Amino acid sequence: MASNALVLQRPRDDRMVAGVCAAIARRIGVDPRWVRVAFVATMLIPGPQVFLYFIAWMLIPSE
Repeated sequence: MASNALVLQRPRDDRMVAGVCAAIARRIGVDPRWVRVAFVATMLIPGPQVFLYFIAWMLIPSE
């Protein structure tokens, strides 16, 4: 059985919007705030960030 830190699942208790940043943070072992800050910082450059967030929201299962 895999450890919870190695499974990519959106948590129920640490969500801001959908839990995508929290899931990624848990997977890589960092504080979710840093992933959220990085996501917001990337919003300053053009790209498909919001689209990728929604895709991740649909693909990453909830706990």
